[in-house]
Amino acid sequence: MEIKAPDLGVDSADVSEILVKVGDSIEKEQSLLVLESAKASVEVPSPASGVIKAIAIRQGQSVKQGDVLFELEGDTAEQPAPNENSNVDESDQVAPAQQMATEQDESASESGIKDVKVPDLGVDEADVSEILVRVGDSIAKDQSLIVLESAKASVEVPSPVSGTVKEIKLKTGQKVKQGMVILSLEHSEANATANNPEPDAKTQQQTAQPDAPVTQLQNSTQASAYPQESIQLGNPTHTPAQDQVQGQSLNAEQIKANSEVYAGPAVRQLARQLGVVLAQVTPSGANQRILKEDVFAFVKQTLGTDKVATSGQHAVLASNGLPALPDFEKFGGSTLQPMSRLQQVSVPQLSLNNYIPQVTQFDQADITELENWRNTLKADYRKQNISLTILAFIVKAVAYLLKKESYFNSHLADDQKAIVVRNEIHLGIAVATQDGLTVPVLRNPDTLSIQDIAIQLGKLSQKARDKKLKPQELQGASFTITSLGSIGGTAFTPLVNWPQVAILGISPASMQPVWSGQDFKPRLMLPLSLSYDHRVINGADAARFTHALSEILSDIRRVLL
Repeated sequence: MEIKAPDLGVDSADVSEILVKVGDSIEKEQSLLVLESAKASVEVPSPASGVIKAIAIRQGQSVKQGDVLFELEGDTAEQPAPNENSNVDESDQVAPAQQMATEQDESASESGIKDVKVPDLGVDEADVSEILVRVGDSIAKDQSLIVLESAKASVEVPSPVSGTVKEIKLKTGQKVKQGMVILSLEHSEANATANNPEPDAKTQQQTAQPDAPVTQLQNSTQASAYPQESIQLGNPTHTPAQDQVQGQSLNAEQIKANSEVYAGPAVRQLARQLGVVLAQVTPSGANQRILKEDVFAFVKQTLGTDKVATSGQHAVLASNGLPALPDFEKFGGSTLQPMSRLQQVSVPQLSLNNYIPQVTQFDQADITELENWRNTLKADYRKQNISLTILAFIVKAVAYLLKKESYFNSHLADDQKAIVVRNEIHLGIAVATQDGLTVPVLRNPDTLSIQDIAIQLGKLSQKARDKKLKPQELQGASFTITSLGSIGGTAFTPLVNWPQVAILGISPASMQPVWSGQDFKPRLMLPLSLSYDHRVINGADAARFTHALSEILSDIRRVLL
């Protein structure tokens, strides 16, 4: 029997963990692998019992509906088709988020206070893992309100309308059932009317149903700044075999202890990458769940940073591994201001820079002629509603250079004995939004014209600001460009976005007197800041890279020809 990927609810999802190996005898409904999207982490169960004969996928691979996952030898029961349920009418198979929105559309058409309720969970009850909003928050339609966890999935429940949170009626750790009130929302008639159109099926969330052979993943409308390591919510179901993925060497006692640890797939993956035995980590999450911050704290403690003396005593470490903050009351007091959801998601990814020996190479490019040429083209492009920015030319130049200097388009292998060179170029383009920095990915810019690059940059930037980026538009970058634009500054040190090995920072260009050999001439100079992982890239290579980029930008014909 071929076991295939079910209807994922999104175009594709990543294989986070493979829970079995060839030769394993498995039972019906036993979890086979973990799939992750931007907002959910679920396990796919086996439709029958038998023996694993072949594994057709690998960890980290993106899969879509219908892809063959495993070959199973054993029971001859047919594998149900995705979403098949002979006892349930097709009209009854509505995603929980869509069902919730349908049930509440009638009340949403009136202005006033609205109770948002728990949708059909597909199970008797689930735990409230996280509450993502506060009283007084202004929220948009489809913005996530809470995170619910069942035995094999964790999903975020979206709001059916926009409005202001007036009262939260659940608490973290509470068990909830369908129909229980999550919160009270004050909304306007205008908001309700605008938000009543039928939701697109691909943007609906569906909780996993443990009794069914197929589990769906929800799609994401929220952008994460760092998709490669976006936070995935935990799953208490875990098998010891998972701790041996990627060659982690654990003894039998450690494997047994790890199997009893409450941690999500992304946390376990991070622990393996850092060589951490999760059973030794102190959890800080709800229900004794280990978070990424706990792993980072453990690593710092291991390095000796936990022994920080304060007034002759050892300071208590916060979850980030740093000493706990002092009491500010005797210095005038303080006010707690929560970070945005996007900022919170970014913290674990940014913390990975503690483990990267990073260096920054600075240079300048003379873009006087390039800017003059761009100014002659801008009017014609504007008539086509295309914004021709200097970034489009920089992207084209970087893509051209990455084809020649492939080690800048690579990753350090897990064993740190080789580099993984990417076959294609996918550039992360940092975009500043009201909620923070997000990094959509521009695919294969080396194959695009400057006009096509300008069009794609405009679309990605607008979708980022509108929070309409899809998960796949935030994944797979091999190199990143971040620009201060017209904000100001002369240079900065951008942080390498692991697992990438380099990032290019662009500061605002300025007119400077440049010696020509006979006199000083005014030239438009563009500051470049290339940060790189020194384990992969040597300083001389970085200097050659920025110098070559400067030459290309000074005469873009090098690329166009």
